[in-house]
Amino acid sequence: MDPALRSSLQRTVRGTVTTRPTELNRLGRDASHVHGAPGAVVRPIDAEDVAELVGWARQHRMALVPRGAGTSLDGESVALGGAVVVDLSGWKGIGDVGPGDRSVRVGPGVVNRALHTALEPAGLFFPPNPGSWETCTIGGNLGTNASGPRSFRYGPTRHWVSEVEAVLGTGEKVRLGRRVEKRSMGPDLLQLFIGSEGTLGIATEVTLRLAPRPARRTGLALPLPVDASLGRLARALARAPGTGLSAVEYLDEFSAEGLVVGRGARWATGSPLLLLEVEGEDTAESAVHIVRVSAALRASGILTEPTVIEEADRLWSLRGENGRVLDERLGPHVRDDVAVPFDRLDELVAAVRTIALDEEVRVYLFGHLGEGNLHPNYAVDPASRTADRIRAALYAAVLRLGGTISAEHGVGRVKREFLGHELGTTAVRLLRAVKDACDPDGILNPGKLYPSGPPTTGGSSPSPSGGGGGPGRPASPSGAPSRPERSAPKRGRRARSR
Repeated sequence: MDPALRSSLQRTVRGTVTTRPTELNRLGRDASHVHGAPGAVVRPIDAEDVAELVGWARQHRMALVPRGAGTSLDGESVALGGAVVVDLSGWKGIGDVGPGDRSVRVGPGVVNRALHTALEPAGLFFPPNPGSWETCTIGGNLGTNASGPRSFRYGPTRHWVSEVEAVLGTGEKVRLGRRVEKRSMGPDLLQLFIGSEGTLGIATEVTLRLAPRPARRTGLALPLPVDASLGRLARALARAPGTGLSAVEYLDEFSAEGLVVGRGARWATGSPLLLLEVEGEDTAESAVHIVRVSAALRASGILTEPTVIEEADRLWSLRGENGRVLDERLGPHVRDDVAVPFDRLDELVAAVRTIALDEEVRVYLFGHLGEGNLHPNYAVDPASRTADRIRAALYAAVLRLGGTISAEHGVGRVKREFLGHELGTTAVRLLRAVKDACDPDGILNPGKLYPSGPPTTGGSSPSPSGGGGGPGRPASPSGAPSRPERSAPKRGRRARSR
């Protein structure tokens, strides 16, 4: 960053500003293959500081990228082309939970596991538990509408957020939502904000809904036949009454073995694995639930009795390590996130494997089976042309099956050129209008979520490795505009909307 610009930034904010190369390098990446090049890192101290920072960014046409733990998998939190990282990982405040209260105010930098621990004395918990729950932050959960194994019962992050305080790209502070159980006040702006990946505003405080902590949580693990119908299994477990199921997870043989070898998991190897969690009020009720789960499994053709794992959190911590274990075993590779209706799951699995055969690469599969959400992992350089072809073929297959190309990881840099393929031209135009209203100068997390050009619904597939920084810019997984994406002149916007 230019020394004069840095001095101006330091005079504007009360928080710290750093341009140390080690910090820029550390915060220039997330858990994806996308490489960033931040110009500075700012750690604001409160919402007013954030508002001042946004005002400075508008004046100097500098991009801002909000960031928590950097566990995003599609480049959402990577600062591109000299952008300023807004590091909120230090905002770890957790408010008091009063007697009878089922909500809590938290800072965006609070880590999921830390919140889980803090809520234990109140007998409450925040249900979304992404695989990275030991490191990921509430702000990141909010930005991508994250979910995890227990979303089978409890749903994704958006079900558990009642209020957000944020600073928009205009510099204005806004409060979205209310701490009430239900509300009818027109279109829900809070829900528009959730999943917006830091492109509309910077969250400074989040009020979360909480659930009563189950008295007893039991983990179950059982091997599956290699040729088991995942669609039939998912339907049977989702429809079975009175099971207390809160998680239904799948690991292929390679993934299950990797957690034994790499993390000391204690289950048999040599076959795919089903991981379940059952909730109950006491031992007796949990036993009844497990019997009903076993009956549902038998009805779907699975005759093996499950092994009981008493420490459910240990099970999900192990399961959360699967992505890292695959990284260790495969090196950089394509890590994807798609979902289809239950009755198309087996077709999805077949398509995933056909793509691997066509491209002559290995593929490994795991995911949230109970929600029709699978994570194909292709053993190929994620920035290669082969990876581009794999993603394009995978997304085409998913959309043909009536599914979504992102169930929980978000869109970020990697998938943005495919947004229009799923949503359609009109919906993308509406999203752009919201973006223009909240961030008229395009300073917030540019190069993410929104396609670089007019949305497409057919024709040749764009490269999902990065996409351009704006209309007419070349696709690149690591490059980006050094200045924000500017909105089109008003005449142009009117012309597009006619």
